[in-house]
Amino acid sequence: MDVLPSDTAEIAREAARRRSFAIIAHPDAGKTTLTEKLLLRGGAIQLAGAVRAKGNARRTRSDWMKIEQDRGISVATSVMTFERDDIVFNLLDTPGHEDFSEDTYRTLTAVDAAVMVLDAAKGIEAQTRKLFEVCRLRDIPIVTFINKMDREAREPFDLMDEIEKTLALDVAPIAWPVGRATEFAGTYDLYERRFRPVDATDADAVTLTGPDDPRLAQMVGAERAKLLHDEAELALAGFPEFNLDRFREGTLTPVFFGSALRDFGVGHLLDGLARYAPPPRARASDSRMVEPGEAALTGFVFKVQANMDPNHRDRVAFVRLCSGKLTKGMRLRQVRTGKQVPVNAPLFFFAKDRQVAEEAWPGDVVGVANHGTLRIGDTLTEGEQLNFRGVPSFAPEILRSVRLEDPMLAKKLKTALSQLAEEGVVQLFRPFDGSPPIVGVVGQLQLDVLQSRLRVEYGVPAGFDASQWQIMRWITGDDRAAIDRFLDLNRRDTAEDHDGEVVALFGSDWRRKRAEEEFPMLKFHAVREQHGLEQMKR
Repeated sequence: MDVLPSDTAEIAREAARRRSFAIIAHPDAGKTTLTEKLLLRGGAIQLAGAVRAKGNARRTRSDWMKIEQDRGISVATSVMTFERDDIVFNLLDTPGHEDFSEDTYRTLTAVDAAVMVLDAAKGIEAQTRKLFEVCRLRDIPIVTFINKMDREAREPFDLMDEIEKTLALDVAPIAWPVGRATEFAGTYDLYERRFRPVDATDADAVTLTGPDDPRLAQMVGAERAKLLHDEAELALAGFPEFNLDRFREGTLTPVFFGSALRDFGVGHLLDGLARYAPPPRARASDSRMVEPGEAALTGFVFKVQANMDPNHRDRVAFVRLCSGKLTKGMRLRQVRTGKQVPVNAPLFFFAKDRQVAEEAWPGDVVGVANHGTLRIGDTLTEGEQLNFRGVPSFAPEILRSVRLEDPMLAKKLKTALSQLAEEGVVQLFRPFDGSPPIVGVVGQLQLDVLQSRLRVEYGVPAGFDASQWQIMRWITGDDRAAIDRFLDLNRRDTAEDHDGEVVALFGSDWRRKRAEEEFPMLKFHAVREQHGLEQMKR
């Protein structure tokens, strides 16, 4: 089919309107509340409910699983699409708990920017630092939102200094807080010279001649106005001026202040995302760079979710579009298998809710009905043989054998574990000696989620027992005979993962090191990029 210049122009125009971003934070920094208020600001919901309300009063739209609602935590990535001022935002809300870091890492492959939420009293915490490092590896631009300014908080200069020293990231405050804690009166935009009063609408922002404008003292009092004047001068002199190129290179972060709970500073943050966050950029594949404005569609699967609608036992693959235009009814090539995948009813998401997408563009995230064909890391194209790189799996830190309470449910357990492994909830290993399967997770909470979902979604009560193995590694090597020899000598300690890749299981780190010494021609990997290892199925 011939491609008209008008077609590529439309693709480029629509791509330029997209802003795909994730929110990263340590647990309890206010990420879920901020997500809710961003959706409210974007007009996606009419009422933002209290995040910590219980029972029917709880309305947080991004947390839709039963275990999320019971515990008040986010354990799965949610995708929400909304439009504001002709900009289409694709917000990917990631789990905050470190036990679900692998899901978060994969989600970060699908975004073009991230909002880093910091608790104003605590600053940078452990999980924030880990997630930031993932963003840095991928050159993802970071926008910083310092939350909970209406509570007891550290001094802004102290927080700025911590960001610079801990993350080696230059800061450029866009706004500056006026007052602290109970005296918090709002923020002053250092560049637009606008004062935004707390608990007021964006329309109530007042344009000033500067931080010494006498009208500010009338609004907030002489003492707070004097403090702002002094701090604003120091901030403008002491921190680098905001630079769009440096921000998009990932070496500088614009900083906003506010209170998500009081819906203050959220609109300012959303305006900053629209203004600064990059639209979809070129993406590397194994053969070439793919530009978003290209006519042919490309995309990759970064998440698979089962049972979003338990009544229908559905499975949905989340696809990040990288180029071209998706229209309902297309047939796409699954590069890994060469099969044709019909896209009869692509979906846009609002957490659990969904609607059919008549068309979608680069930067969008769409859902594709999946019957076990699509897996995390798969590339979809209109025919071209290329694979997008960078969707990782990590060696689990906890290995457990599954204890089935009712042997009559063995078949259902096998199906459930297979589907949840496709989704990335757990990693599944089938030992070559025929012994029961082993599940691998990052942390204990992940096991709790697995147990809950087996019971609630599949009707399979199950428990977990300690395994004789502590460490798992993927095996690769150019010498097939060496791989076969290793497998023959270690048949009781080897398995294949859900994708058929060969793995070694070790009872101790000493045993792992010994294997590396005995088989120097083999490599034992703690990180596996989807479809980045040779296919070496037993």
